[in-house]
Amino acid sequence: MINRFILKSNILDTLNTLTKADITQLLIKCNNLPKREAKQLVNLFFEEIYTTLSAGNKVKLTGFGTFEVRQRKSHLGRNIDTGTLIPIAARKVVHFLPSQKLKDKLLL
Repeated sequence: MINRFILKSNILDTLNTLTKADITQLLIKCNNLPKREAKQLVNLFFEEIYTTLSAGNKVKLTGFGTFEVRQRKSHLGRNIDTGTLIPIAARKVVHFLPSQKLKDKLLL
Protein backbone atom coordinates (compact mmCIF):
# COMPACT_ATOMS: atom_id res chain seq x y z
CA MET A 1 0.00 0.00 0.00
CA ILE A 2 2.77 2.47 0.88
CA ASN A 3 4.46 1.99 -2.51
CA ARG A 4 1.64 3.83 -4.26
CA PHE A 5 2.27 7.05 -2.29
CA ILE A 6 4.79 9.29 -3.98
CA LEU A 7 5.89 12.79 -2.99
CA LYS A 8 7.72 15.01 -5.44
CA SER A 9 10.26 17.10 -3.53
CA ASN A 10 10.26 19.98 -6.05
CA ILE A 11 6.79 20.94 -4.76
CA LEU A 12 8.33 21.56 -1.34
CA ASP A 13 10.80 24.15 -2.67
CA THR A 14 8.36 27.04 -2.18
CA LEU A 15 7.57 26.22 1.48
CA ASN A 16 9.35 27.81 4.43
CA THR A 17 7.66 25.55 6.96
CA LEU A 18 6.21 22.10 6.26
CA THR A 19 2.97 21.41 8.13
CA LYS A 20 0.65 18.41 8.43
CA ALA A 21 -1.75 20.23 6.10
CA ASP A 22 1.05 20.62 3.52
CA ILE A 23 1.83 16.90 3.70
CA THR A 24 -1.88 16.15 3.23
CA GLN A 25 -2.01 18.44 0.18
CA LEU A 26 1.10 16.77 -1.28
CA LEU A 27 -0.51 13.34 -0.93
CA ILE A 28 -3.67 14.64 -2.61
CA LYS A 29 -1.83 16.34 -5.46
CA CYS A 30 0.84 13.73 -6.20
CA ASN A 31 -1.25 10.60 -5.68
CA ASN A 32 -4.80 11.69 -6.53
CA LEU A 33 -6.00 10.69 -3.09
CA PRO A 34 -9.32 11.90 -1.74
CA LYS A 35 -8.78 14.62 0.87
CA ARG A 36 -10.37 12.51 3.61
CA GLU A 37 -8.10 9.53 2.91
CA ALA A 38 -4.94 11.68 2.73
CA LYS A 39 -5.81 13.41 6.00
CA GLN A 40 -6.47 10.03 7.69
CA LEU A 41 -3.14 8.68 6.44
CA VAL A 42 -1.18 11.66 7.80
CA ASN A 43 -3.06 11.58 11.13
CA LEU A 44 -2.49 7.82 11.51
CA PHE A 45 1.23 8.29 10.87
CA PHE A 46 1.59 10.96 13.55
CA GLU A 47 -0.70 9.14 15.98
CA GLU A 48 1.55 6.09 15.73
CA ILE A 49 4.56 8.27 16.56
CA TYR A 50 2.73 9.82 19.55
CA THR A 51 1.65 6.40 20.83
CA THR A 52 5.12 4.87 20.47
CA LEU A 53 6.85 7.77 22.25
CA SER A 54 4.19 7.81 25.00
CA ALA A 55 4.92 4.14 25.66
CA GLY A 56 8.58 5.01 26.23
CA ASN A 57 9.81 3.50 22.95
CA LYS A 58 12.02 5.03 20.25
CA VAL A 59 10.81 6.01 16.78
CA LYS A 60 13.46 5.37 14.14
CA LEU A 61 12.86 6.73 10.65
CA THR A 62 15.64 5.27 8.53
CA GLY A 63 17.46 7.94 6.58
CA PHE A 64 15.93 10.70 8.72
CA GLY A 65 16.63 10.12 12.40
CA THR A 66 15.50 8.77 15.76
CA PHE A 67 13.07 10.29 18.27
CA GLU A 68 13.13 9.23 21.92
CA VAL A 69 11.78 10.48 25.25
CA ARG A 70 14.41 11.41 27.81
CA GLN A 71 14.07 12.40 31.47
CA ARG A 72 15.61 15.77 32.35
CA LYS A 73 16.73 16.27 35.94
CA SER A 74 15.54 19.19 38.00
CA HIS A 75 18.03 22.04 38.04
CA LEU A 76 18.45 25.72 38.71
CA GLY A 77 17.88 28.19 35.90
CA ARG A 78 18.41 31.92 35.82
CA ASN A 79 15.82 34.61 35.11
CA ILE A 80 17.42 36.66 32.34
CA ASP A 81 15.73 39.91 33.39
CA THR A 82 16.43 39.81 37.13
CA GLY A 83 19.36 37.39 37.35
CA THR A 84 17.69 35.43 40.16
CA LEU A 85 17.94 31.65 40.30
CA ILE A 86 14.75 29.72 39.59
CA PRO A 87 14.19 26.01 40.26
CA ILE A 88 13.21 24.10 37.12
CA ALA A 89 11.31 20.87 37.74
CA ALA A 90 12.29 17.50 36.29
CA ARG A 91 10.42 16.70 33.10
CA LYS A 92 10.31 14.46 30.07
CA VAL A 93 11.50 15.85 26.74
CA VAL A 94 11.55 14.48 23.21
CA HIS A 95 15.09 14.17 21.87
CA PHE A 96 15.86 13.93 18.14
CA LEU A 97 19.07 12.43 16.79
CA PRO A 98 19.45 13.00 13.03
CA SER A 99 20.71 10.17 10.84
CA GLN A 100 24.02 10.45 9.03
CA LYS A 101 22.12 10.74 5.74
CA LEU A 102 20.20 13.79 7.02
CA LYS A 103 23.41 15.34 8.39
CA ASP A 104 25.10 14.87 5.00
CA LYS A 105 22.17 16.51 3.17
CA LEU A 106 22.14 19.48 5.53
CA LEU A 107 25.85 20.13 5.00
CA LEU A 108 25.48 20.50 1.22
